[in-house]
Amino acid sequence: MLFLAMWTGDIMFANAYELIVFILNFIGIYEPINNIFKTLGIEYVLRIIIVFVEIAVLFVFALLTIMFLTWMERKVVAMVQARYGPMVTGPRGLLQPVMDGVKLIGKEDIIPAKADRWVFTLAPFLVFIPALLIFIPLPFGESLIISDLNVGLLYIIAISAVSPIAILLAGWASNNKYSLMGAMRAVAQDISYTIPLALSAIAIVLFTGSLSTVDIVTAQNGTWFGFIPKWFIFLQPLGFILFLIASIAEMGRIPFDFQESEQELVAGFFTEYSGMKFAMFFLAEYAHLFSVSAIVVTLFLGGWSFPYISLLPAALVPLVSLGVFLVKTYAVIFFAMWLRDTVPRVRIDQLLNLGWKIMIPLALLNLLVTGFLLTVGVF
Repeated sequence: MLFLAMWTGDIMFANAYELIVFILNFIGIYEPINNIFKTLGIEYVLRIIIVFVEIAVLFVFALLTIMFLTWMERKVVAMVQARYGPMVTGPRGLLQPVMDGVKLIGKEDIIPAKADRWVFTLAPFLVFIPALLIFIPLPFGESLIISDLNVGLLYIIAISAVSPIAILLAGWASNNKYSLMGAMRAVAQDISYTIPLALSAIAIVLFTGSLSTVDIVTAQNGTWFGFIPKWFIFLQPLGFILFLIASIAEMGRIPFDFQESEQELVAGFFTEYSGMKFAMFFLAEYAHLFSVSAIVVTLFLGGWSFPYISLLPAALVPLVSLGVFLVKTYAVIFFAMWLRDTVPRVRIDQLLNLGWKIMIPLALLNLLVTGFLLTVGVF
């Protein structure tokens, strides 16, 4: 009966917590467990346990995604260069990320003699943890969200601001001129491109009147003329281009990888890192790649929405919406990976000039025009 009610849409979920409770109810163990905790007067403990289950599922999903992205990037780069890429470890090299992890775990963890030991150790965690926290307000599908924050977009921008601080700490604590120079470049780059990124996002907020990521996706439901999706990329083409460029620059990927440009800075801010500490930076980079691509999809490409998805049985909508969201996200990721191997690195002065002299004025103009058109009732 529960499944039938879910199929017909009589049972809906607001978030992942309610979905977990439904599954526990479906297999018949939620009520007995809940009664035991109520009898003991500690029913809040059950809620805490379910939240930890959400976090564990998110963490496992993030790790599996990162592993797949490392394999995917090698394959994309190999495709561009007319090579095969990893082929030996597992079918078509799918186990290569696992072997990379085993290798990094077995590496010696070296801390330079003159490094600030505590800050040197703390920095990788300060880079990796915010990259995972960004996943919390991302709507992976209908009802597939950890927490629908009413300030979700502001939360994402605020959490993203932690990574440059951690990178600066890593560069400073290493007591290495190359590390410090790479860290300073990363901070300058982040400051330059956070502004146009935030201004482009504010233009979307003007359309929706909400900072909630779920509200932003919901506002993009439906079609124009029966076949054109109501995605914000069609209303904000300039905002989309600015946001995409700023996102790639914030991630520090080619053609904007000045924080670790090998020809100049050896390996940049993590030159002195090895073993699992190096792996933390590596994991954070790919977690950031996925989360930023997911944000682009959420703001401009309709998130999990797709024309006529509401016509499906209610039980299938969460699964189909998850598939739609992942396809869109991996399409953006593929573009970022393709860009890495086809576009040369620009100069640092060109990077800063692009951010301050071109992108920020264009983002302000886009915001001004959007506000004017909304005021006069064009949209």
